[in-house]
Amino acid sequence: MKEITLNEKNIFDGKIIRVHVDDVELQDGTKSFREVVEHSGGVCVAALDENKELFFVRQYRYPFKRELLELPAGKLEKGEIPLEAGLRELEEECGLRADRVIDMGTIYPTVAYCSEIIYLFAATGLHSVIQHLDEGEFISVEKIPLEKAAKMVIDGEISDAKTVTLILKLDKMLKEGLL
Repeated sequence: MKEITLNEKNIFDGKIIRVHVDDVELQDGTKSFREVVEHSGGVCVAALDENKELFFVRQYRYPFKRELLELPAGKLEKGEIPLEAGLRELEEECGLRADRVIDMGTIYPTVAYCSEIIYLFAATGLHSVIQHLDEGEFISVEKIPLEKAAKMVIDGEISDAKTVTLILKLDKMLKEGLL
């Protein structure tokens, strides 16, 4: 299956996203349009200590008008390597460095209209360093046992998509001896 782009009209160019509307030809030859949000992508890191506790950040998320509990994460800078971005975010947000980082795959959080890809990592062998929050970033760091975090996902207490995915994937892989 394929759609052919006939025309692209730029609507908005911002700091984080670019929005365009494309005229497309569908596989049966009919014409339609697609609204697309382009995003440079992001990273999310499950930092797991020797006691199987995860480090979380709690921060206010403006679109939802409330605080959310999330694993450390952030936006990829143009040309940035995802692993390097994950390590940068872990240090900036939680004040941690890791001896071992495991690639946990990728997710496409909003496939119908957004190009964002989030790269997932697990980090172990953690060491404390100085936290370096971005300007205007206000977060608190919390530790929660992995087993409790998985239950919080099931109970709806954690709802951020990248965090939900990474917690459940990490929990299952550890239980099955895959990590």
